[in-house]
This record gives sequence, C-alpha cells and structure tokens, in this order.
Amino acid sequence: MRDVFRTRLARAALGIFGVCILMGANRAMSAEPIIQPIDPPDLYSSAAYEQNLYGRPLQACSNDLHAGADRSGYCRLSIADLGVHGVCAQMTEAFLSYTLSQGNDLITPRPDFRFPGLKPGDFWCVCAGRWQQALDAGVAPPVNPEATSYGVLATLFASDLNRHLIRPSRVPPSGEPKQ
Repeated sequence: MRDVFRTRLARAALGIFGVCILMGANRAMSAEPIIQPIDPPDLYSSAAYEQNLYGRPLQACSNDLHAGADRSGYCRLSIADLGVHGVCAQMTEAFLSYTLSQGNDLITPRPDFRFPGLKPGDFWCVCAGRWQQALDAGVAPPVNPEATSYGVLATLFASDLNRHLIRPSRVPPSGEPKQ
C-alpha cells in the first residue's frame, strides 16, 4: 500500500513529467552518484540535465546530429522529452532485438523522423525506462557515462549503471565507436 501511495504522490507532484519517470519512482529514493561530484546538482534541477554522470559537462553521445530527443547529438533531458532519452548507450545485437520485440524498431531507418536506423556498435540516446526494462531482461547495453545525463539518476540506480559503464579507453572523444 505504501508503494502505491508513493507512486500516486510522485505522479501528482511531477505532473506530466512524472509519467516518464514513474517506472523508476521507487529507485529515486536510493540513487547515489556514480562518482561523487564536487558540487552535485539537484536531480530535478536544470543543471542535472546539462551534466553527465560524473557531474561534468555533458558530452555528445554521437556525432550523428539525429541522436537525442532534440536531435542535437546529446542525451539532454527536458520537460518536453516524455521518453527521458538521457542514457547514451552503445547498441548491441541483443538490445536491438529486445527493443524490436517490445514494439520499438531501432533498426529500420525512418527518414520522416530523421532516424538513421541503428546497428550494433552505434551510440544512441535511449529512454531510461527502456534501459531499465532491458536490464531486467538481461540485455542492457553498455553506457557511456560522459554522455549520459546526470538526471537519469532520478530513475535509475547508480549501481546498475556502474555495472554497465564503458571504460573511458573504449569511448572515443567523438562518441562514435572505435573501428
């Protein structure tokens, strides 16, 4: 009963944005930063949307300017991003197959939405909720911490993200996969 009350309270307090993060509403209570930033932003402030998981300026997820909810190449969160596309993930065959099985085809190009279609190795901004579902299904893709919004810690456990981080030596500065 207490969880139902907390979920309803979160929905009422957060309005339309709450719909996006309710999947992780109970996770928000215990999320800890991956690396303790010197001055961590409030998870619900605009500063959290411009910083990465280390509390530093958010890096581009992809040089492809079609990535991100705002198609900027960055995994910035905003009140207009109903999908909470803040996780910069490196696509894997398992993740792409999983999302397709869930009704979200990330493989087929969709020029009408400026969507190039993805293949394993590509970096893309994915929904925090979908990443959590993939984690629960055992197919969560690796995460680029430099290009993942700090704001996703409001919905995802830092410990879960920690287990899926790409080591910096494997993340090229451009955000593109190494050949």
